[in-house]
Amino acid sequence: MTINITWEQVADCLRDEVQEYGDMLRLFEEQQECVFNRDPGRLLQLIEVTKDAAQRAEDARRRREQCVSTFAAGMGHTAESTLRSLLPSIDDEARPLLQALIDEVNRLIHRVRRVTRQNHLLLSRTVQLHQGLLRQFYPGAFTSTYSALGRLSMAPAAPLPAYRATG
Repeated sequence: MTINITWEQVADCLRDEVQEYGDMLRLFEEQQECVFNRDPGRLLQLIEVTKDAAQRAEDARRRREQCVSTFAAGMGHTAESTLRSLLPSIDDEARPLLQALIDEVNRLIHRVRRVTRQNHLLLSRTVQLHQGLLRQFYPGAFTSTYSALGRLSMAPAAPLPAYRATG
């Protein structure tokens, strides 16, 4: 049994993917706002929501790839054909829409990657500054160690006594 996929269904899959990547970008921007506004509670919530959004985007990508594969096979092309390579075989009126959607998906993927790197650097720098402050206020409470990947990290030193005598 052969399933026929139309270019309209391919366009719908691309629109879904655009929506999912757009949602991820919004969440990443909201994460940045949380860092700048010093709202760690909301940031932690957004991290979980962002994981779900990333999974939805991955699912949308897989659905689109399957749809394009089936569409290509239905047109007599190999299932591995890219949608861009199929454009010359698609109706003239559909080409500009599909081209625009392909371009938008690719643009959003690049933006998601860029913002992901920015957020990673921002959060890493925030943690480094926080660790530096902790070392200043509690110099003997932490020791520097190296992770299995060779990164420098901070670990608690011996536990501090609950009460210290002054004097």
